[in-house]
Amino acid sequence: MSIRTYKPTTPGRRNSRVQDFSDITKHKPEKSLLAVIKKTGGRNNTGKITVRHKGGGVKRMYRMIDFKQATFDMPATIRAIEYDPNRGPRIALVSYENGEKRYILCEASMKVGDVVVSSKNKIEPLKGNRMPLAYIPAGMFVYNVELQPGKGGQIVRGAGNGAQLMVIEGMYAQLRLPSSELRLVSRNCMASVGQVGNSDYKLIRWGKAGRMRYRGIKPTVRGKNMNPVDHPHGGGEGHSPIGLKKGPRTKWGKPALGVKTRKPQQSDKFIVSRRKSSKKKH
Repeated sequence: MSIRTYKPTTPGRRNSRVQDFSDITKHKPEKSLLAVIKKTGGRNNTGKITVRHKGGGVKRMYRMIDFKQATFDMPATIRAIEYDPNRGPRIALVSYENGEKRYILCEASMKVGDVVVSSKNKIEPLKGNRMPLAYIPAGMFVYNVELQPGKGGQIVRGAGNGAQLMVIEGMYAQLRLPSSELRLVSRNCMASVGQVGNSDYKLIRWGKAGRMRYRGIKPTVRGKNMNPVDHPHGGGEGHSPIGLKKGPRTKWGKPALGVKTRKPQQSDKFIVSRRKSSKKKH
């Protein structure tokens, strides 16, 4: 994929970049692999908003992606490269020798006619092939990686992402994730060889508020523009500062900006080194 720019004929066009869909080979999705997405508007089962800034958006169907690829030792042929409105990367429509069709994440170098294989045994580590981490040579990039054997790929699924397999020690494989975090994953977990396609997705500029509304993302109002009853930063005349507070607060009064909010996870013990901060040190 490449990025397309337009002449700045309007203010919205001036600041926008869109996807070039020249890599798409099939425009209508496979009907048997579609499911309905029910919109929630960020509300839970009682009708209360639990996730703000969600709502609206264009109607779309969900493409059922096979993250497990559990049809082992049966070659699958790439029939089409398709656009998926629910994710950044492209998806590939594959057909197995028994006639079954599935959607999988498209690897960066995949083309129509290519053949990929998923196996629990050692196979050739070609781009798109899937096997346990124990059989993948060190130094190679992998994607759609499992965290628990048999559960299906859970990490490294975004457009352009790839995790580098550093070393295999004992029962664990050490992966360098796209975030620069070093993490241990069971050597029996499955992973696909290569990197997720559509790496130019990060270069898209949405340009105007309307395109964000198509995506189902509503505007975010700053706290200082609210009333005191709605936000700790609210009140005052004009664009007033946050007042005599030790630091910025969230809408619910908790410290924000520069404060660690990540709760301890059971999987923390598998983290060898945390991701490196992108902030520049002065």
